[in-house]
Amino acid sequence: MKVTYIHHSSFCVEAEGKVFVFDYYDGKGVPGCEYHGKIPEFSQETPVYVFSSHSHRDHFSKEVLDFSRRYENIHYIFAKEVKKKLGSSVFKRMGLGEEVREKITYVKPRETYKVGEVTVETLLSTDSGVAFLVSFCGKTIYHAGDLNWWGWEEESDVFNRYQEATYKQQINLLRDRQIDLSFVVADPRLGKNQFLGLDYFMEQVRTGYVIPMHLWKHYELVQEYLGLPGHRKFAERILAVKEENQVLYVNA
Repeated sequence: MKVTYIHHSSFCVEAEGKVFVFDYYDGKGVPGCEYHGKIPEFSQETPVYVFSSHSHRDHFSKEVLDFSRRYENIHYIFAKEVKKKLGSSVFKRMGLGEEVREKITYVKPRETYKVGEVTVETLLSTDSGVAFLVSFCGKTIYHAGDLNWWGWEEESDVFNRYQEATYKQQINLLRDRQIDLSFVVADPRLGKNQFLGLDYFMEQVRTGYVIPMHLWKHYELVQEYLGLPGHRKFAERILAVKEENQVLYVNA
């Protein structure tokens, strides 16, 4: 697989003649953190699958619909909540017809969908929308979206207990799966709890490679994580991103 880190939680994966774009947004609109990563270009006939896990500003931009002007074999897989942002007026303003709307599959948590030549399974996010498990040609990719153990120190015990219980419940559903490539949240805003979700995932899930994301440009967190006691065993499986449009190659 060829993996291009676009920015934040957005990645482009090329594998088996297909392209998978996860949680692309235009890099703007989030105070204090602007990105400039770009989606690579492919031939017009390339099968392209565009995923949006939820409608938060740092995970979704309407401009992904513009990709349909270039790629005739495009599929959109959006969390159901994204539909609220895509009324008929949006398509009219963008000059897009009904044929683009028909290329969108809206998904709910804990469901399985067949989209084009891939199978898409979803998990319930602990924040908003879904996480994705994408299977094709004997390979499986996991993208967490905002499914994470959000242990905010300023939140109530009730909130944080819900976060822990729900995150563990969803990740435990993956225990019997073999995943080739996983994109997992590690958010520096959580302070001492920034690695809770990543740590649990690494301990519980059989995954070939993991790329931490949602780092808000704090790329040093990956090395910080690997330097913690007991984490050296993960070094061969964790891949670090360091800059926008960085390319990684994964043998899977």
